[in-house]
Amino acid sequence: LLSQAALGCRAAQVLMQYCILANHYWFLVEAVYLYKLLIGAVFSEKNYYRLYLYLGWGTPVVFVVPWMAAKYLKENADCVCPCTVSPSQINLLIFMRILKVILAKLRANQKGYADYKLRLAKATLTLIPLFGIHEVVFIFATDEQTTGVLRYIKVFFTLFLNSFQGFLVAVLYCFANKEVKSEMKKKWQLWKLDH
Repeated sequence: LLSQAALGCRAAQVLMQYCILANHYWFLVEAVYLYKLLIGAVFSEKNYYRLYLYLGWGTPVVFVVPWMAAKYLKENADCVCPCTVSPSQINLLIFMRILKVILAKLRANQKGYADYKLRLAKATLTLIPLFGIHEVVFIFATDEQTTGVLRYIKVFFTLFLNSFQGFLVAVLYCFANKEVKSEMKKKWQLWKLDH
């Protein structure tokens, strides 16, 4: 029989695996949604909100439950949930397709913008944290395989990018967005009038 501490530890480990996978699958939802906006919005007006919710919150359960059962039955200390590879690789493919579309649009409007390469670089750098592309860099370098300086580099980049990812996305897509700034300014002025 498991002690309360061991049970709590295992529950925390399962919850952590679920949250990590949910994070990866929400990257995938963001990538699919943006791709749909760029490519498929012309062809379909259907709302995929419910499908996005199932993909982001439900898909991790499909992988975590068997992992949890295998962990419970075998107690494999090196058991790693393998499904983080799939969303990251799909995101990388969608990322490359979106960059191709952005490049084509920037080249088509090259007359208006002489700095289209700079604009492409900006678009690329803003999409990396949104899609979680930084996860692909060390996807095949597992903790067991990396040693020495490579391990320190991997740990630094993983911790740094994962820690500031939400902040980067908030800054790039919320606080730096002209529409959001305009709405915030309106709300601030309304609040000042009320007080």
